[in-house]
Amino acid sequence: MSDETETASVDAPGRGAPFVLDPRLSLGYRLVRRVIWVLMRIWFRPVVEGPGRIPAEGPVLIAPVHRSNLDFGFSIFLSDRKLFFMAKDTLWRSRLLARFVMKMGAFPVHRESADRSALKHAESVLAAGETLVLFPEGTRQEGPHVGQILEGAAFLSARTGAVIIPVGIGGSARAMPKGSRFPRPVKIRLYLGPVIEPPAKSENGRVPRSAVHRHSDEVRAGIQDAYDRASI
Repeated sequence: MSDETETASVDAPGRGAPFVLDPRLSLGYRLVRRVIWVLMRIWFRPVVEGPGRIPAEGPVLIAPVHRSNLDFGFSIFLSDRKLFFMAKDTLWRSRLLARFVMKMGAFPVHRESADRSALKHAESVLAAGETLVLFPEGTRQEGPHVGQILEGAAFLSARTGAVIIPVGIGGSARAMPKGSRFPRPVKIRLYLGPVIEPPAKSENGRVPRSAVHRHSDEVRAGIQDAYDRASI
């Protein structure tokens, strides 16, 4: 193995990790989810508002704003469906932690470059009619404004026909900002924006790149609006 390959393996520990799509709400999954739900309900007292709704079936892409490591956990208050996640590949440095998060529906994504493996897993989740949580901002950001987002959400929506639900999370940046080791008991507001339908396909069955760009702009605007309303 070359030095370059060794470096890549260290920097991207989850790269190439197997992912088996399991839509079952297993007993272990339900127990862990319930424990997390109770703890977060007591500590953060989250409320869910807004006109958006997570459909009971069919492919759904939940697209929240990302200001804290806690944001993943708040997703369980949005739907009773099993949720799948893209998770930062550094979690895969621990085999035990990697096995746990994968059982909970997560698969690794290497955020420093285009990760085709992660996109393939994400597409398989949506193609199976499941629910995927994806943060279009990529990594945690700071401040009240949603800047340029990655086009993965719009691309996946175009490929699979998944609807997108923009989600604002108000308070998580204060509950656990970057550098914090323990969350503060801050009340959290979750705002679900209106459902964003997938872009229409052309006569040849494809979605033009320009339409994906426009769709991504719509997603960014939807997340910004949801974040503004959640932060009131």
